Amino acid sequence: MSTDTSGDSAASASSAGSPGRSVVVLDDELFLAHVAPPEHPECGERLLAVREGLARALHSLGEGYGYARPPVPDATAEQLARVHDPAHIEQLGHLAGRASFLESDTYLSAGSVPAAHRAAGAAVALVDALIDGAASHSRGFALPRPPGHHALADRAMGFCLLNNVAVAAAHARARGRQRVLVLDWDVHHGNGTEAIFYDDPSVLFVSLHQYPCYPGTGADRDVGNGNGRGKTVNLPLPPGGSDALYEAAFSRIVLPIIEQFSPDFALVSCGFDAHARDPLASMELSSTAYGQMTRSLLGVLRQDCPLGVVLEGGYDLQALAESSEAVAKALFDAPPQTSTTGSVPLSAPADAALRQVQRVQAPYWKVD
Repeated sequence: MSTDTSGDSAASASSAGSPGRSVVVLDDELFLAHVAPPEHPECGERLLAVREGLARALHSLGEGYGYARPPVPDATAEQLARVHDPAHIEQLGHLAGRASFLESDTYLSAGSVPAAHRAAGAAVALVDALIDGAASHSRGFALPRPPGHHALADRAMGFCLLNNVAVAAAHARARGRQRVLVLDWDVHHGNGTEAIFYDDPSVLFVSLHQYPCYPGTGADRDVGNGNGRGKTVNLPLPPGGSDALYEAAFSRIVLPIIEQFSPDFALVSCGFDAHARDPLASMELSSTAYGQMTRSLLGVLRQDCPLGVVLEGGYDLQALAESSEAVAKALFDAPPQTSTTGSVPLSAPADAALRQVQRVQAPYWKVD
């Protein structure tokens, strides 16, 4: 594992003593081989903006902080088959090197299939780095392209070819972790991740998403099935939700449930498209909110529970840079910034949405 210190010494990054002083980053140039058609929102510039945000975070924190950058392999067939049907994996293999559309919004370029295998491999490598690393490497950020949380077991969907975070969660289970959290705060519901783990009591899937919005799934009544009942927590939120709504959702529902589940491995499907600047949705989050959500999550995780953040959506470049900087600083335990949005009371529809989720989840969790 090499350490990218960006001007800081590797020794100071590793000896700073507090968990989060060295954050694992999984990134690879092959992610840019997934080349978007003209005007498509899921473009390579998104990754460049996130990289800029991570660099800004390190620069602002100064000496004593660093990124550890393990090599990024391709996901193996065995790792993919834990969550994807063999026919889907095989079909993608046949499509390697081609340029086409799988759906009206989901494209392939000549380099997309290799990029997708490397993207899923980044999620796997993130899990391995956090499980095998020292305490100073207990947090990490993977930057896969293409994104993943809409990909179903048997098909690509919604800009996504393979479900990176699902592959990561399944790998954490294969590495012996008993209770894995996937917290999805992308503005679009992570329908693929939900479907893959809908019957699985060992994976808690929690999703905050604009509703109604693409892909139309994620109703509050969808709580899991069979042994997995109660392990799916959907928070469908009305358009226009601000920092105040997400803060209330976290304090009233998300954090109490996570604390009761007590995960021994935690993943975030980290989309930045609930940002006020994002063109594909109608939420009003500030960049600061993403850092605050990260800190709030860290505050309820057990001391021995690693946290891996996996990039999903977000389509405004300025918002991507600012929000990824905020998340990186939170992973480093940097002091929070004061929100510029101020305290805004919840609207009646927002409060009603949270109360409804509390009613639905009450049989499974204490969310009074």
